[in-house]
Amino acid sequence: MQARVIPIVAGGEDLRERKRKGPKGRRPDAVAVAEVRETLGDAPLRRDLLIEHLHKLQDRFGCLSAPHLAALADEMRLPQAEVYEVASFYHHFDIVKEADTAPPALTVRVCDGLSCEMAGAQKLLAKLPALLGPDVRVVAAPCIGRCEQAPAAVVGQNPVPCATSEKVVDAVKTGATKHEPEGYIGLSQYRASGGYKLLEECLAGKRKVDDVIGTLESSGLRGLGGAGFPAGRKWKIVRAEPAPRLMAVNIDEGEPGTFKDRVYLERDPHRFLEGMLIAAWAVGIDAIYIYLRDEYHGCRALLQQELDRLQADPPSAGLPKIELRRGAGAYICGEESAMIESIEGKRGMPRLRPPYVAQVGLFNRPTLEHNFETLYWVRELLERGADWFSSQGANGRKGLRSFSVSGRVKNPGVKLAPAGVTIQELIEEHCGGMLDGHKFYGYLPGGASGGILPASMNNIPLDFDTLQPYGCFIGSAAVVVLSDKDSATMAAKNTMRFFREESCGQCTPCRAGTAKAVALMDQPKWDLPTLADLSQVMRDASICGLGQAAPNPVDCVIKYFPHELS
Repeated sequence: MQARVIPIVAGGEDLRERKRKGPKGRRPDAVAVAEVRETLGDAPLRRDLLIEHLHKLQDRFGCLSAPHLAALADEMRLPQAEVYEVASFYHHFDIVKEADTAPPALTVRVCDGLSCEMAGAQKLLAKLPALLGPDVRVVAAPCIGRCEQAPAAVVGQNPVPCATSEKVVDAVKTGATKHEPEGYIGLSQYRASGGYKLLEECLAGKRKVDDVIGTLESSGLRGLGGAGFPAGRKWKIVRAEPAPRLMAVNIDEGEPGTFKDRVYLERDPHRFLEGMLIAAWAVGIDAIYIYLRDEYHGCRALLQQELDRLQADPPSAGLPKIELRRGAGAYICGEESAMIESIEGKRGMPRLRPPYVAQVGLFNRPTLEHNFETLYWVRELLERGADWFSSQGANGRKGLRSFSVSGRVKNPGVKLAPAGVTIQELIEEHCGGMLDGHKFYGYLPGGASGGILPASMNNIPLDFDTLQPYGCFIGSAAVVVLSDKDSATMAAKNTMRFFREESCGQCTPCRAGTAKAVALMDQPKWDLPTLADLSQVMRDASICGLGQAAPNPVDCVIKYFPHELS
């Protein structure tokens, strides 16, 4: 499908200032129009804000009724089909047609991702409906980025870590439906410990752009969202493009098994913000769009509050335009989604492009794309120097990595470890070993799409470019540890079901291939020739990374765990 390119960054066209003309066909309901106008207030009606406006309606009314969707389309001067297409594509929007009944006011989501399934999510899903009654909706949810707290549930917008039926019932009864993180480093505390001094040095000309970019290049810092492109080189490339330039920050973190960005954001948000603003200064950025996954409700409140505080008391030169954009429960989205997913009426599918491309053709502006963690490291790296960062590492690798570790280990969580650490070292030295009564059996080195390896392959350095020879990759360093209580076939089925649900459907190899793969894997005996053929077609013909990487777990089971298929 060809993307519809609509320039929006210069503010776009505020459709309130357009003469209102009635759409072709039936006018929307007058009451619904009044409610939509009241809900949106003075917010601009630009096309790129469609998802934001859908969220406002969902939050206020608990669903998206057909009259409200029609009224919103009329207000924004969009085809009703386009508004419906966007709204129906996301897990967190509930569309209610004319003859439908609105969902209960409260929804409890139970994550059924791999780590949560291993921890008993299916039993929780089976038990909760009877305990909570008909006034509470209980649904299975794809990975919610709390794998170290498995099984994880969400009551309304409030996460319940290590969920039990008792914990969930108590949260519902007490009305604990909001999440307000506590104990993080706020602006005053961050500044008291030297925060933003580095940015102020940059703005005052005490640090030169070429020196800052050179330090990043010498350090070897790479994109830590999975692509792994050198950060310094990316800054240099986008800086060389004509102004105005943009930045899009990905805090989607939708790869099952990944939660590092959330943990860092909940602890020290300004370290990330300072790195982001240093990047904006070095590259010459006019506007920044931060895309945050909707599952991180508390992080959104935290980040918006700290952004407001920073904008009220900014560094000497002020701040560029910063917009925080909210996801709606989807996997294939992120940097591009920050500005265009609502425009296209799709999820902002990653294009077939080199990872550093400035997106001149797509956004009509050169755009610096970054993952949260990459920017989180900028301050410390510049303060300590390139040699400090590059001197870290193990087994011949350089730098540090934040590993999201979950599964059958005693101490799951974010583990800051040398790049190149092995899975055995990660388990024993950073996670306290395996759970009592569990024997190490296998591991996913890079989340749902990174493949599965057996415990016998426990000495491979975990880093960029080290796992590809084995049909795997590290991606965002999401490590899920399996024990002898698990099976690789179970893990592969779980991940393939995730890909089937998350496929955007734009290309047949992915849409049909993931569904066919699940059907084949659910059979008592796998049809190996058909699965192999399906895998090759998906890799060769899918238009994005989801379809191309989805076969990795299946291929790994066939290659490394053949005894499970006999």
